Amino acid sequence: MSELSTRARAGFEERFEREPLGVWRAPGRVNLIGEHTDYNDGFVFPFAIDRSTVVALALRQDRTIQITTAHSEDVIRIGLDDVAPDAVSGWSAYPLGVVWALGEFGADLSGVAGFDAHIDSDVPIGAGLSSSAAIESAVAVALNEVWDLGFDRQLLARVGQLAENKAVGAPTGIMDQSASLLGQKDAAVFLDCRSLDAEVIPLGFEAAGLVLLVINTHVSHSHATGGYADRRESCERGAREMGVSSLRDLDVDDLDRASAVLDAETLRRIRHVITEDQRVLDTVRTLRLSGPEAIGDLLTASHASMRDDFEISVPELDVAVDSALAAGAIGARMTGGGFGGAAIALVRTTELSAVSDAVLAAFARNGFETPDLFTVTAADGASRAD
Repeated sequence: MSELSTRARAGFEERFEREPLGVWRAPGRVNLIGEHTDYNDGFVFPFAIDRSTVVALALRQDRTIQITTAHSEDVIRIGLDDVAPDAVSGWSAYPLGVVWALGEFGADLSGVAGFDAHIDSDVPIGAGLSSSAAIESAVAVALNEVWDLGFDRQLLARVGQLAENKAVGAPTGIMDQSASLLGQKDAAVFLDCRSLDAEVIPLGFEAAGLVLLVINTHVSHSHATGGYADRRESCERGAREMGVSSLRDLDVDDLDRASAVLDAETLRRIRHVITEDQRVLDTVRTLRLSGPEAIGDLLTASHASMRDDFEISVPELDVAVDSALAAGAIGARMTGGGFGGAAIALVRTTELSAVSDAVLAAFARNGFETPDLFTVTAADGASRAD
């Protein structure tokens, strides 16, 4: 973390020719289980990872905002009073969307100063590890502090979600921001997306000799377009036709009735969400009763449901999962919104090399681009870095 913070501070000084007031960080996340359940008022079980986005920031004497990033030469300039969803675009929609959303949640921005900010990150973009929520959460905690807003972490998660929904245009739920803001070391966040009640559940991976391997396929995806929005519309349609406000109000006993009411595609979509909610509950219970070695089959069943019922996997993700399991992984699944990104595999530390080698060989055999493989550990949520 210190290297990334130092890099962000140096980037700020180079771009703005002064020192930042401070550096704030927010981690990406891996969703252990619970995919596409968040916007259906369901349950999710993500954890913050040891890869982060950082923002070096200092207030100005006027109401101008200037934002730069290590990944672009652009300098985004806008007046604080001009920030609105229809006035932002591209990568700057994430940090500027947070500025707008803070005001929507009651922050009095009429008397605050503008700011300069420089953003850097080691969260892979497009890998399903929520680089977007990491940006939003880092900016949110920074502005919450320097503007003395007094917002709690749950409210900042809602700020980030609103920014992503309205400024970025991605119809995502609140899971990613909650993980980035509420995460704790060696634990995952069991989140009820209806009530927003969150409970931190110890994972115990290290004590059990387990590690989570991330397999970044390099297949890019975009939540703001295409299949993600289509799946959300299918879920909303299924809930309407089943006479409930959201799919959270249904359980596995309702699937027989659903088969008589819904068309085949919509039935598959809601079957994934309903069974995935149950898998989240089963994973939390299994961790508590039997430990992390026992959750593998639930992870693998989650992938099959996303592949067959929700139809959001791609060949590279299926090969990643299948080859990891064949080489001895306890469980494996794609993670994130789908249509690309990353898969995860829960692996015994003693078998990490064998599983990694098997995945690389399978990708080469299928003529796919070589994936990035790395392990992640559950980390603390967003904070001031220096």
